[in-house]
Amino acid sequence: MIILSGLAIFLLAVCCSKENNEEPKLTPKNITLSAAAPIAIQSSNEFGIELFTRVTESENKNLMLSPLSASTALTMLLNGCDGDTYSQLQGTLKYPAEMSISEINEAYKSLVGQLLTVDPRVQLALANAIFYLDGFDVKPPFLATMSDDYKATVKALDFAAPTALTTINKWASDNTKGKIPEVLSEIPGDEVMFIMNALYFNGDWSCQFDKSMTQELPFLPDGGSATDVPTMKGKVGAKFACGNGFRAIEMPYGQTNFTMVVIVPNETLSAFYPSFTYQVWDKLCSDLDELHEFDKITVIMPKFKFSYEKYLNNQLMSMGMIDAFSSSDADLSGISDSEIWVDYVKQNTFVEVDEEGTEAAAVTTIAVGVTSPGPFNIYKSFIFAIRERTTNTLLFIGQVVNPEQD
Repeated sequence: MIILSGLAIFLLAVCCSKENNEEPKLTPKNITLSAAAPIAIQSSNEFGIELFTRVTESENKNLMLSPLSASTALTMLLNGCDGDTYSQLQGTLKYPAEMSISEINEAYKSLVGQLLTVDPRVQLALANAIFYLDGFDVKPPFLATMSDDYKATVKALDFAAPTALTTINKWASDNTKGKIPEVLSEIPGDEVMFIMNALYFNGDWSCQFDKSMTQELPFLPDGGSATDVPTMKGKVGAKFACGNGFRAIEMPYGQTNFTMVVIVPNETLSAFYPSFTYQVWDKLCSDLDELHEFDKITVIMPKFKFSYEKYLNNQLMSMGMIDAFSSSDADLSGISDSEIWVDYVKQNTFVEVDEEGTEAAAVTTIAVGVTSPGPFNIYKSFIFAIRERTTNTLLFIGQVVNPEQD
């Protein structure tokens, strides 16, 4: 629960820190989209809200997901799907059935190219990558689409070599400014490809909190006792709205293209989530958009910083992406003629919110495995046994902790 002090709205002009004795621009720059882009954005948002609420069903701790990162990586995968695998993933991502993959790809290019440059006062970076097993037969059209439409780094690696793990983790770290230094701790022998997206955001509040006002104040977590936490306080530029069972504020970054929306349920988070749907989110955004000015509102808000990791297989399967995770049913024939399937979809995130602004990062990793195993890399302690097969007589069994140990 984030505490809002009275939520008194003062109809005053927003007063923010000046740069070079000039009033900062607090007008968002318009983004021109392709015809299909608004549909793709709506689909991504709807997918993201549903994925978030499904994750919260089993998590009672700090967490953060990136709908844009997840939908981008899964859309890259969609380009390699066919048959039921394609239609299931398309439905999971909430893309209309009549929307072609070329329209989806074009919508992505139309949006991302402008998002990255729309506000010079906000750092936003988005990167894609395809790392595949050196020697594995990947169809050239798939790689061409990844390179051309998604500007992806495409690289063949020897997955059995330690340098492969280093290369992939370094890519994730470099594209999140070091906030997510590791996404893989190992590369199992049946993995042949990693489809990845990295997203980084760093924005200063349009009107920053005064650090001298930060103090220890009580915070009441769901199901717990109140405890004192570092809490910011100030009259900052914000919009205020109410909904069925919640209150919300919106606080802008930079020239106000990007904002943070904070939703505080009247009851507990767990009681609120069953009613929190994409329609509720969309209505809240519409209500906020109808308020044209960011008025001065007294906001009391805790500082926070955390990292989060989540495997999303169960949630995505419950949303309809089923066959892709099956080694016998997956149709990823757009990627390769080999019998491949999705081993897992995982997201790593980082967020830090303080008086100056917000830094956030996400990496989505899709691991693609092959039914016929690739190199079996025995790179850590193991058990070994010697048996006679026709009688299954066990002759020897042991373990190797360190091959160099006598």
